[in-house]
Amino acid sequence: MEMDERQIADIVRNVLSNVQGSPAAPEEKPGMARVAMLTAPRRFEVKEFPIPEIGDDDILVKVEGAGVCGTDVYEWKSDPFGYIPLVLGHEGTGEIVRLGKNVKCDTQGRPIQVGDKLVTSVICCNHCYNCRNHPEAPNLCENQGIYGLITDNEKNHLCGWFSTYLHITKGSTYFVVNDLSLDQRMLLEPAAVTTHALEQAKKTGRIKFGSRVLVQGCGPIGLMMIATLRAAGVDKIIAVDGNEKRLDFARRLGAEEIVNFKVLTTLEQRVEAVKNMTDGVGADFAFQCTGNPHAASDVYKYIRRGGGLCEMGFFVNNGECTINPHFDLCNKEIMLVGSWDYGAHEYPNAIAFMKRAKGIGLPLEQLITHRYPLDKMNEAMEMNLSQQGIKICYVAE
Repeated sequence: MEMDERQIADIVRNVLSNVQGSPAAPEEKPGMARVAMLTAPRRFEVKEFPIPEIGDDDILVKVEGAGVCGTDVYEWKSDPFGYIPLVLGHEGTGEIVRLGKNVKCDTQGRPIQVGDKLVTSVICCNHCYNCRNHPEAPNLCENQGIYGLITDNEKNHLCGWFSTYLHITKGSTYFVVNDLSLDQRMLLEPAAVTTHALEQAKKTGRIKFGSRVLVQGCGPIGLMMIATLRAAGVDKIIAVDGNEKRLDFARRLGAEEIVNFKVLTTLEQRVEAVKNMTDGVGADFAFQCTGNPHAASDVYKYIRRGGGLCEMGFFVNNGECTINPHFDLCNKEIMLVGSWDYGAHEYPNAIAFMKRAKGIGLPLEQLITHRYPLDKMNEAMEMNLSQQGIKICYVAE
């Protein structure tokens, strides 16, 4: 049986692991970067590319780690965006090792230098209809880009955080975050998602300090949403999920009540439970954080008349849901708002939230339950799908 170089290298590493008692770190050649390239659905391959010379407006970052997002998993499973081949990873962070001579400050205007810790945000085209006419909503750019969701190209193979280096080019947005730990930095992008969702919710006028808020779905985003609400002063939070471990963690992050849909198996039982928690009327506001169409239909039933809803669970097309416009919207006069990622201008808000959460003792960093090296990213995706952990991350060796 013939074996390729990658298979031989894997065998050598396994032998060394058995002899030495711990896995051998892959050797990185001088002047070369290693990337986990998604070459086909459910197939990452570790490839090597020369580290390019950076331009006067560019930055080279040595990657320290990156979170695995649900969007990464969807792309890995079936390439719904048509991006293959690409280097995934958009929740990343690392240390600046090279800096173009024209780069003097980050997107927030703070001085920047070699050795700083960095995160990246979204990139807008600045010429589509929304960019030209609604610059206050850069998250709605029709051609928005982000490192980790860019098709591979010969000019820059290092354009995703599942890599040993990231090459940031002119026109990008990035922030110096020296005062955050590695785990905090890997959680910063999800924090930007939830802080943006909270700002969207505020526009409805239906959420206040004393509001009874329901969060449906206790995956990484739902749990981050609970922490965001708690840090913002909302303390009457109801968490809905079917995973007892995640519901327990929801309590640690600030949920006052929980509803387990594997215990209360009918919608009628769950609605009754929520009403019992809210003086018989239902939640004042709800955040729908799952990508499940059935859950998207159910959430309206938990909300009182005159309440509000932020739908933030569908970053990919998971299908349609059914609601009754009379009972679910008109009769209740629910204020409904959607939430779509974030703008770079919202990162300072997300950074402030991360510091606030730590200051009041919310164990956000414990969201990270599993860490994988670059050559185990297929296993990382499988772990994410299994829902045995909460937040799965790539951490550089």
